[in-house]
Parts: sequence; structure tokens; C-alpha cells
Amino acid sequence: MSRTILRGRVLSFHRAPQAIDDAGAYDYLEDAAVVIADGVIVSVADFATADTTDALVIDHRPHLIMAGFIDLHLHYVQSQIMAAYAGSLLEWLNTYTFIEEQKFARQGHADAVAVDFYDALIRHGTTTAVAYCSSHPRSVDAFFAEARRRNMLMIGGKVMMDRNAPDGLCDTAQSGYDDTKALIARWHGRGRGLYAISPRFAITSTPAQMAAAQALVAEHPECYVQTHLSENDAEITYSMELYPDAPDYTGIYEHYGLLGRRTLLGHCIHLNHRETGVLAETGAVAVFCPTSNLFLGSGLFDRERLMTHGVRVGIATDIGGGTSVSMLRTLDEGYKVLQLRGQRLNPFASFHIATLGNAEALGLGETIGSVAPGRTADLVVLDAGATPTMRMRLGTINSLAEELFLLQTIGDDRAIAEVYVAGARAKSTLGGL
Repeated sequence: MSRTILRGRVLSFHRAPQAIDDAGAYDYLEDAAVVIADGVIVSVADFATADTTDALVIDHRPHLIMAGFIDLHLHYVQSQIMAAYAGSLLEWLNTYTFIEEQKFARQGHADAVAVDFYDALIRHGTTTAVAYCSSHPRSVDAFFAEARRRNMLMIGGKVMMDRNAPDGLCDTAQSGYDDTKALIARWHGRGRGLYAISPRFAITSTPAQMAAAQALVAEHPECYVQTHLSENDAEITYSMELYPDAPDYTGIYEHYGLLGRRTLLGHCIHLNHRETGVLAETGAVAVFCPTSNLFLGSGLFDRERLMTHGVRVGIATDIGGGTSVSMLRTLDEGYKVLQLRGQRLNPFASFHIATLGNAEALGLGETIGSVAPGRTADLVVLDAGATPTMRMRLGTINSLAEELFLLQTIGDDRAIAEVYVAGARAKSTLGGL
């Protein structure tokens, strides 16, 4: 059994930090040996104690080794419409998104976009993401086939949508069910792929399709569920017009049995007290998407309120409404959103949520999200001096907290020195780098 040893500083969380000085929430080693065999972390210890016999030692000093970033909500089929000029969510959907997603009916288009999409994830240090594909099964095939080729743990699914969209995107309640059923059989658990049943949102699904999604969830409890909730005031109003018997927007998904610990709900900005209680009771995850919320003017996520009431919270880029594939940029914008809410997010909490926090939201905290024995070696190597501006600031930094804050505030893909997927180099092997 061949072994690889990564040498460098290591930061790994084992619970959420309660404050910036909560050193008990993480392990930090100044000169560590991360021993990897067959794609899995075997041990993490001081390098001075490591047995390097017959091992390939890769020295990343003085850089910081962490678990790879995890992105809980994005649309890979919208990769080519980031930075599309629009005033609000529904305008953006109708003007750009629905037009772009129809292209995925074309032979070969999904395959080409998938390659570029995965390259972008790796460049920015993301090793696992939860993605919406288009309504076309071939978009799902391309998504999972490329993930399997790269041995990445990825979650995704075909959007189910049978109304209020162009004919080229709409399925039916029956075809959405049939397609999803076939795709689960084809991809869930194949390689590292996992499936997410994906009714787009209440506006684009009839009651018949919501019932079909409910049947799929009952038949496949091992799968995830993803949809959108309370992103925009106009969206909420329209949803309630379409489902007038529901007590509120969350009540639509609640009625159809779509809420549970494997449910990921994008946005969750404008929730009333009843809705907050339902999310806490069911264990569904509210996914904070700061760059898209700011870009589309949707509102300010209230993380403290949700967490105080027991709601599980994650974070995501939400491309293409989001404006960057980078989790560093996402953490930066998230910090600013919460500043406006009067909720100061310390840098340890930021990096926890982007790694172990998001892994635990997926129920995968024993598999990914930390640098610890038994976890898959999905890792990122961070360089806080990657640019002249970063090096200038780094010269006055005296703590790990300040270094992390520098990375999230000024860092981008240049701060990602290397990425490992199941122990194999991924960034430095990309073409053109």
C-alpha cells in the first residue's frame, strides 16, 4: 500500500466554534504530517513523529491544509450566465435562466459545460457541491459522469418543473417522476455520486408534480431533496396565489412531505415564526446564499435568528444568481450581509461552515469535511500570501484568526495553492495552469 504524506500547517474542526477564542472547536498543528493511503487519511500528527519510510512526501509549508470546501446550493447549468444584468429574481429567471437552460437539450452541450464547471470548482478549492441540473436527463448524465471521472463526491438532480416556464424546459408530473426514478437508479451511489430529488420551486411545479416528488421521497429516503424557499417577496406572493390553501410558503413543501434532515432549502430569507419552527422541527437545512441574495436584491439572511430557534444552516455560492464559484468570496459576502444584520461572523465560524458544517448538514461529517483519520482525503491547500496585496497585509498578521480573515476577505482562486480529491492532486493537473 503506497502512502503519501502532505506536510504543512493543518487546521481541522470537530465542532462549531462558539466564539473567536474557542480553541477547543478545532485542531491546529504548525508542522503536520497528513498520511494518506488509498485516498483516505490514515493519520494526522506532528511531522517530527511521522514515519516517512517509502512514502511520497509533498511539502506545502508554509501553507495551510484544510478540508476541501463544500458548496450546498448551485446550478451548474447556469455557469455561463453569471453576471447577467437583471433587477430581481423573477426577471432574471425569465430573461436569462430559462433561455440558458434550454440549451441543455442539445447533444454535447451539457458535457462541455460540465468539464468547465468542474475545472472551476477545483480552481477555487471546492471538492463537493450540491447542484441543480436542467430538466433534461442528459444534463444529469453529464454532471455525474464528469464527477465520476474525477472521483468527486457530488450531489445533484434533474429539476422537476411542469408549469410557468418555456415548453422547452417543462416536463410533466409523470415524466418528471419517471425521469427522476431512472436517474436515481443510474447514478445514486455510483462512484461517489449521490442524488437529490429536485422540484425547482413551488411556482414551477403543479400540485400533481409536488405529489410525484412526495412519492419519490417516500420511495427513495436515501436521496436528498433540494428546492428554493422564500428568496424574494414577489416569489412568495406568487407561490401563495398558486397554493392558496397553504398556511405559508414553507407549508407547501410541508404538505407534500418534502421536509426532513436531507432537505436543502436555498435562501430562506423571509420566514415567519411558524416557518422557522417547522424547519427546526423537521431538521431541514436553510442554505445561506449571500452573493446571489445581494446581486438580485432579495434580502438579508438572518442566521442568528434561525440558529437560535434550532434551524440547521449551511452556506453556498448559488451560481449563476451567485456571482462567484469561490467559497472564499462567498464567505466574504456572507460576513458583510451579517454585518448589516448586526451579526458578527468570526473567521473560525466561517471556515467551519464551509467545511465540517456543510458536511454535517449533508449527514456526511464522518466522510468529508475534516482532516482526520478515516475521512476521504478531499483537501485544499491555502496560501495567504498568494497576491501582492495579500502579502502586504500578511506582514502585519499575528494570529491564525487574522490569517483566515485575510483569506476570506481578499483571497480568490489564486489563494488555492493545491486541491486534493481522494488523495490525488487536482488543481495542478488542470490544463492551462
